[in-house]
Amino acid sequence: MRVKRRESRYNGVLIVNKPQDFTSFDVVAKLRGVLHERRIGHGGTLDPMATGVLPVFVGGATKAADMAAAQAKEYIADFALGYATDTQDSTGTQTLYSDKRAVWSEVQAAVDAMRGEQMQVPPMYSAVKVGGKRLYDLARKGVEVERTPRPITVHQAELLSFDEQAQVGQLRVVCSKGTYVRTLIHDLGQGLGTYAVMCALQRTASGQYTLEQSHTLDEIQRAADAGALEPLMLPTDSLFAAYPAVRMDDYGYERAQNGAFITPQHVADMPMQAGTLCRVYYRGDFWMLGRVDVLDRGGLALFYEKRFR
Repeated sequence: MRVKRRESRYNGVLIVNKPQDFTSFDVVAKLRGVLHERRIGHGGTLDPMATGVLPVFVGGATKAADMAAAQAKEYIADFALGYATDTQDSTGTQTLYSDKRAVWSEVQAAVDAMRGEQMQVPPMYSAVKVGGKRLYDLARKGVEVERTPRPITVHQAELLSFDEQAQVGQLRVVCSKGTYVRTLIHDLGQGLGTYAVMCALQRTASGQYTLEQSHTLDEIQRAADAGALEPLMLPTDSLFAAYPAVRMDDYGYERAQNGAFITPQHVADMPMQAGTLCRVYYRGDFWMLGRVDVLDRGGLALFYEKRFR
């Protein structure tokens, strides 16, 4: 006999301001206890050293977590020149040192050179798997293995400050999924003919979710204790705010429930351009993500893409 899944008490998105020394999984585990809900996932891993925006998806919204993880992220990172560590950040063991000093114009040029599509080699201290094993597990045993470079894109890179005397600075980066900012900083040092490590990292945006929308774990705990968590939670469709909204009629809803396409006469405001993703509503409620595409017989229709209820 098939057991019916318990309906989630909460459905939506919590934007967490992740504290330092917490893993992303630690945040999820903490919120499972606070919300008394098992269906929780996050939208993009942050290292324990990092702080800032961590979108957490609850209930039916967990189906959107992978789509959030794929969106661009914005970071503010502090760095120091002159030495390297085994982790590429200041928490690791120093491995190399250089007396070479850089000036603002050199660092500015090196930061400008970060922009664009490129291949990045994942650091050994990362969760990437090689041969079925996590790189950080191998690194802790003193084992270094060859890693396959992965494509990334640095959409924006800006030098915010640089102290020539102390050889420390801060930069802002907007980058694609899977980008290691500490590796960008490591490569920055190499480009300057010296070494560099990341000293602090704050994610200031994940997709359209910003630091200003985030809440600390203590704030979330207090709201849950007071029975006032709902005002902190964003609706699932907030992730897709950039997509056009369409509305199904009753017949369109029946077809969508069966995963069938819906013709334009049953979808209000449907864009007439193939490939367009849409927020799909039924009787005022967000029901699914749909995609406008071409029918085999010609003409356009709205196809089921992903359901969140």
